[in-house]
Amino acid sequence: MDKENIIIVSNLTKRYKDISVVNCINFDVKRGEIFGFLGPNGAGKTTTIKMLTGLIQPTKGTATITGKDIRTQIIEIKKIVGVVTEDSNLYDDISVLDNLRFVGQLYGVPKVEREKRIGELLKRFDLEPKQDAKFATLSKGMKRKVTIAAAFIHSPQVIFLDEPTTGLDVLSARILRAMIKELKALGVTIFLTTHYIEEAEQLCDRVVILVKGIVKIVDTPRNLMAMTNSKKLEEAFIEITGLKEEIMLVEKEGK
Repeated sequence: MDKENIIIVSNLTKRYKDISVVNCINFDVKRGEIFGFLGPNGAGKTTTIKMLTGLIQPTKGTATITGKDIRTQIIEIKKIVGVVTEDSNLYDDISVLDNLRFVGQLYGVPKVEREKRIGELLKRFDLEPKQDAKFATLSKGMKRKVTIAAAFIHSPQVIFLDEPTTGLDVLSARILRAMIKELKALGVTIFLTTHYIEEAEQLCDRVVILVKGIVKIVDTPRNLMAMTNSKKLEEAFIEITGLKEEIMLVEKEGK
């Protein structure tokens, strides 16, 4: 039996004056899957996430998350989603513990439940030794772990991860990928953007490839590699996005 759609995007469009940054895109995300949202720079990935999470309004079209409309029910949606951006929105001058408490209060999590949840998150993300350290003193990898933990303080059904491993060392990136798989095992739906195509190949059940604000294709990494006769998803990505000619030109000029 197929899993139900937890996100449904319908003709979603964002224009700025005469420029269409996102142009009538359609796709769905299954409950409990890791869904990769891929595309070259300027493809419209960040704009799409901003629309789905209520930071900006679409020009046309809409989307639903667990049946709730992003145009009219964004307050309800924010209660069931977590968002991890590339830049942290936590406070540098307070401790890890106090940051998690503050975020829990923002989401209205009752105190007893909040403290229990924080304890679980500190343990799961191996943050207990750093719970009293100020956020500013942490390494980039540790900060990313705290940011992800904060996004889970209200037990979201869906989490948006925007370039979660960018700038991390190899070990920290590997730990984060393991955590993403663990979250999937817990039934959380993960919407992942990444420039590391190999990462998407390792993690994602399906991916969408966006080019100049238009959805080119949605399929599993394996199917995309098969249809382009590629050994790696990166090769398929280059083929589908039309970047092959640009790469060849750059390589030719570099010789």
